[in-house]
This record gives sequence, structure tokens and C-alpha cells, in this order.
Amino acid sequence: MKLKDDKKYARIFRAVLKLVAKKGLAGMTMGDISKEAGIATGTLYVYFSSKDELINALFAACRENSVTISFKGYNAQQPFKPAFRNIWMNILRYRLQNFEEFIFLEQCYHSPYITAATREKARQLTEPFYALITRGQSEQLIKNIETDLLATFIIGSMNELVKQIHYSGIALTRSRINHTFDLCWDAIRA
Repeated sequence: MKLKDDKKYARIFRAVLKLVAKKGLAGMTMGDISKEAGIATGTLYVYFSSKDELINALFAACRENSVTISFKGYNAQQPFKPAFRNIWMNILRYRLQNFEEFIFLEQCYHSPYITAATREKARQLTEPFYALITRGQSEQLIKNIETDLLATFIIGSMNELVKQIHYSGIALTRSRINHTFDLCWDAIRA
């Protein structure tokens, strides 16, 4: 039995990210993936038994990567607003620098490809973000409304900024970042 190669996993994952950005999840076939990755379709099936399995594996890897980057430098002892800003900036940076991963994740959240087990793992990965929101609420610094609603607003407004920057070519200046953060903060603060 042939050992699986980490470099091939990486090539497969990069191929899927590129194809999803071009064709979407539904428009992509295993044949497309193998061609883009530069491997035989039979070899692709050695790594993943189906498109669904591949999409779930990549979703889990991307979600883990995004959370790791999002909480880089986070210090729970830091005052809430600077800690929140640090995570907000990390999320923004991740989405701008890993746009194909971001688009892939966006499509997966709303697709039938993602299994209940993968969704649960993704939910568990977001616990630190929800804990941060709860902390801000307990310190009476942000609105005491459903945490899901606050998270949707925070992430949703950021997602639109990232798409606007990427698709329109508008420069993301320090001033634009600060204004966007201030708008977000003004909207959620108590």
C-alpha cells in the first residue's frame, strides 16, 4: 500500500480552493480537482473517497486555521476593547490574506456538503469568540442581546468589507480599517 503524501494533500486542497472561487462547490467535480491538482483522478480517490469527504476535510482544516489566526496574540487578561480589536483585526487580516479560504468557508456554511459532525467541530472552534462576546456583555461593555446576533453582525459587516476590497480594488487604508472598526464598535457597545 502506497503512503499518502502531505504535499499531495496540500495540492488537492489548493486545487479545491481555486476551483470553488471559480466554479462554486456544486460546479466542481473530482475530475476537475484532480486536473487542477495535477494528479490522476484515481490518485485523488486514494486520498478522499468522495467529493463530500474532501470538502469536509478541507472545511475543517480551513476553519481550524482561521480560528488559530484569529486568536493569535489574544490575552484574556487584557481589557475587553483592545482584546476585541486584536481579534477583529486578526479576522480581517486572515480573510484578506486567505481570500480563497474565506470564500470556500462562506460557501460551505450554507451548503448541504458539510456533515453534522463537521458543523459541530466548527461550532466548538468558535467557542472562544462567543466567550469573548459573553465577557463583553458581562462587563456591560457591549449590548446584552443574543450572542449569535452580535456575532452575525460583527462578522457579516467584516465579510462585506473584505469582499468590497477584493472585488472593487479599493485600497484598504489604516483610516478605512479604523473607521470600519469604530462603526462596528459603536453598533455593538452598550
